[in-house]
Amino acid sequence: MTDVSVNGTVRPPKLATRPAPVSLAKKPPAAETLAPVVPLHPDAPAAAPAAAGPRKARRVLKAGRALRRAVTSERARTAGRLAARHTLYIAGGARVVARRAWSARTAARYERMTAAAEAAGLHELAKEWEERGRAFRAARHQRRMDLLTAPQKIARSAVAGAATGAGVLLALGAALAWSTGEWSDLLTPTIGLIEAIRWTAMVIGVVWGPATTAAPWLAVAGLWAVGRHAQTAPTWAMPAAQRAAGDDAGAPITPSIVVTALRDLGIATLRTAIKRMGDNGAQMLSPIVIAGCGVEVDVTLPSGVSTDEVQKRRKKLAENLSRHEHEVFITIPPAARTVRLWIADSGALDEPIGPSPLVTDPDTGADYKTGRAPWGQDLRGDAAAISLFQRHFLITGLSNQGKTASLRAVALWLALDPSVEFRIADLKGVGDWGMFDGLATVLIEGPTDDHVIEATEMVEGLVAEMERRLLAPRGSTFPPLVGIVDEAQVAFMCPAVGKDKRPYGGTKATSRYFNAVRKIHNQGRAVSVTLWQGTQDPTNDNLPKLVREGAHIRASLVLGTESQARMALGDKAVDGGAAPHLLRQGLDKGTVVVAGDGIKVPAGQSSITVRTHYVDDAAANEIAERAKALRTDVTTRTSTAETAPENDPLEDIADVLGDSPRLRTQEVLQRLAERDSRYREWTFSELSAVLDAAGAPTYKSDGRVVVSRDRVRTALENRHDNASDNDSE
Repeated sequence: MTDVSVNGTVRPPKLATRPAPVSLAKKPPAAETLAPVVPLHPDAPAAAPAAAGPRKARRVLKAGRALRRAVTSERARTAGRLAARHTLYIAGGARVVARRAWSARTAARYERMTAAAEAAGLHELAKEWEERGRAFRAARHQRRMDLLTAPQKIARSAVAGAATGAGVLLALGAALAWSTGEWSDLLTPTIGLIEAIRWTAMVIGVVWGPATTAAPWLAVAGLWAVGRHAQTAPTWAMPAAQRAAGDDAGAPITPSIVVTALRDLGIATLRTAIKRMGDNGAQMLSPIVIAGCGVEVDVTLPSGVSTDEVQKRRKKLAENLSRHEHEVFITIPPAARTVRLWIADSGALDEPIGPSPLVTDPDTGADYKTGRAPWGQDLRGDAAAISLFQRHFLITGLSNQGKTASLRAVALWLALDPSVEFRIADLKGVGDWGMFDGLATVLIEGPTDDHVIEATEMVEGLVAEMERRLLAPRGSTFPPLVGIVDEAQVAFMCPAVGKDKRPYGGTKATSRYFNAVRKIHNQGRAVSVTLWQGTQDPTNDNLPKLVREGAHIRASLVLGTESQARMALGDKAVDGGAAPHLLRQGLDKGTVVVAGDGIKVPAGQSSITVRTHYVDDAAANEIAERAKALRTDVTTRTSTAETAPENDPLEDIADVLGDSPRLRTQEVLQRLAERDSRYREWTFSELSAVLDAAGAPTYKSDGRVVVSRDRVRTALENRHDNASDNDSE
């Protein structure tokens, strides 16, 4: 620092003899680092300016922070939005008034409506609007021509009116003078009129000043009222509650709303094309029609805009339409470059559908071949029925979304056809299929590896029955046989290995379960042997590609990702608009997206969304009891290893032969299967072995292998005689 001597002379500062130590401390901010001030006079204090600087800087900083808090506070924001909102109401009102005036003075409205009708294919309506526009132009032209002659007409009318008025006043004055006898009263009416005009001018002179002052403010108030009614302020300027809900939330869908929503999707080509259209985009839309609990409209996209671009922006389109994402469905109809929008009424999809006809109508029956199961309702609100005739069925979805209930509801309907046999494996084992005890010939319940082994053997039993039927003579008929495996992912993921070193689970050709399923998918439907599977959270490990593609009916509840949706329904369905991954987990329970055969899908679409009826356990038990009443007693095996009481095949053969002298072996096998389910897996070799051992072999008659009634009865008599001889000894 500079030194000051006693006599006032300034001495230069001393030079440091060694470098100052380097400090690692953080430097103070630049705003607070002030250089020392050298006073001009030795008596002036040196510390005062140095102290005043930081205090001033702190005051400025503090004031700035206070100002920033005031500006950014919620109260300030609310006030700013209030000012912006009401200011924009005025500007928007002026725009609305100008647009109305323009529409009233020009034929733009008629041209717009004509173009919209032509775009919608309503040619008669287009002609009507065109005729209205022509009449409007003719009337406008006549009004303009009348304006050219208006001054002459006004002048003549003024002269005639003045003369007539003067005559009337003089006539009144003459009548007044005649009655009073004073000729001065002749001008009294005229003077009275002049006095009235003078007072009117005085009143106008008094009112004119305030009126001219208030007129602009009244005009502004009128524009504000128009803008407020039309809600011309942007969303960000609206109150918080209104921003959250939206004034137009749930509003009816109109063509202008649809076009605006498409224009604001963020697709530059689409936005430009709409602006260039003379009808503001109305030609893109088909007529909006009511479809169930919503509306449906086809949108023909302009050149350069693909349907994929619109599909990928489903969420934004829904928000532009003031709907939730799950309330807007986008599908691809047959027409090229066209998307079909189905827009639900706000909140309609959150309302439950009615109970199943199986519950409400106890007389409901089923027919496997020609009937359709009442499964639920589509989005239009129409009944969605599904045909199960010779169709393999796959349903998948996340856990606890209604998969078992949806699959069980279809099985309960089919159980009302007494000709159908069920073999069921429930690999969850919590009793969801317990009501089929007494309906199904096999009912396996449990999640362990042992249960998977039994389920695999059950499916292999279906394969054996399928092969027996395939080897039957041409023209043979067989009762429907339906195998159901719920929670099939447990079977595919099972690590158990059999004695033959073949795994029960897995996705390779060596897997017993996988191999049996593939065999049924390949040939089972030809002989009415079908397989239904329900599985969770599909992946390539727990639902192999060959298995999922072998199902005729593929249904999916809510899934987590688009890749899972493609596994469940296939690429074609997802590319066509199927989106189970966009359903809401927990909120859309029982809602399935169905692709494939067996259900009526709207023309041009690859899938349909169905809200299935929920049949609870109590109702399911009642339906099962009705189905049991239609059948003879069915013995349900709870294990494939479980054996039934011993029977006598030879006596059963004799019984099914009845009075027929001979029957073809295929007819004998069919009657045995109808008599006892244990014979349903019999083959020709097993039948021949029993007959050969009894001494009643089959033989050919007219080129066909037959069983003789007399031979069988003789074999039975010989067996009884041998048994009697043994007893007597």
